[in-house]
Amino acid sequence: MSQTKDSTGRAAPDSITPIPTKWIGPIRISAAGEQTDVDVPLATYESPLWPSCNRGADVSRMSPGGIRVSVADERMSRSVLFVSDDAVAALAASEEIIARRSELERVVAGQSRFARLLGIHPEVVGNLLFVRFEYATGDASGHNMATQASEAVMDAVLGWGLPIRYGSISGNYCIDKKASAVNGILGRGKRVVADIFIPDEVITKRLHTTAEAIAELNYRKNWVGSTLAGSLRSANAHFANMLLAVYLATGQDAANIVEGSQGFTHAEQREGGLYFSVTLPNLIVGTVGNGKDLPEIEQTMRRMGFEPDAQPGVNSRKLAGIIAAVVLCGELSLLAAQTRPGELMNAHRRFERHGAAKPAGASNVAKPADASGLAEQAPASGVAPQSPDAPNAG
Repeated sequence: MSQTKDSTGRAAPDSITPIPTKWIGPIRISAAGEQTDVDVPLATYESPLWPSCNRGADVSRMSPGGIRVSVADERMSRSVLFVSDDAVAALAASEEIIARRSELERVVAGQSRFARLLGIHPEVVGNLLFVRFEYATGDASGHNMATQASEAVMDAVLGWGLPIRYGSISGNYCIDKKASAVNGILGRGKRVVADIFIPDEVITKRLHTTAEAIAELNYRKNWVGSTLAGSLRSANAHFANMLLAVYLATGQDAANIVEGSQGFTHAEQREGGLYFSVTLPNLIVGTVGNGKDLPEIEQTMRRMGFEPDAQPGVNSRKLAGIIAAVVLCGELSLLAAQTRPGELMNAHRRFERHGAAKPAGASNVAKPADASGLAEQAPASGVAPQSPDAPNAG
């Protein structure tokens, strides 16, 4: 079957799959000493996600300083695989690669004006040599840039006359789009932390619960429950929901929510309120590259406030911070809802199944009443009628 192509010669889609998209917010975000209010698009079939994140956004504006975001590190990795005759040869080659790093830095710099070699991590398994290379990639998420740079590095190493030969351009020690421990330890993508202090009065008025209840549930559910389930470097309720929704709306590689959703939710009851944070060690995002040149995505990026002439890396770090803030909004709203019996399912009835909802906090055996609750998320004003005591009231 022939394949259609666009004006640039690239393969063109046969059709477009519509995904319901809604802008939520604004979310109040503090980063690098500046405070901004940002609207964010969420593309999802799970409609309760919009009002849930909106409730978290309300909390961000009602809390002093809003949500603080910090990008602690950023790098994209690609691991190559060399094959030798035995472990002695593989170990010798790994030492040579480390010793000649400066040569490889020059090779990488010649591949792109944005690419820079940040780290080299070899691992030997028998006669196999895996080398994980880490790169700075500017505003790109960096998959292709890292692969191109690694290809050039591999060619250079193979030209040194070492007792190794080509195995694969990707040895899976990268590791891309798969759950792992190594990405959280060494870093892949942006490592982002978002946190907020929520006064008790805001928790009561907007979340209809208490700081103690949220902190206790977070420990029992996200830490004890996740450990019981065997989660790998992950203790959260539903990071993947928010990540996928923003990824689809901003032209990201959606499959990277696999490692992106590995992260931690931390909550502490403190004097006068709740400290709440989300940590995402493997947030892979970009503001340039494949998918970002679609007219709809370009318009979205402009509306979110990204500047085309910003210094390399500024826009991608900004996007990572915004996404972390959205994750916090959705995570906070869900945990608050789950401290109250009946609230979770009420929203699914209201927003997805169009059924009657029972008052939040009522017994699970009570007769459903005409009141909305929160699904795995929380209703927001303008989305559906609310009862006075529903999560979105006030």
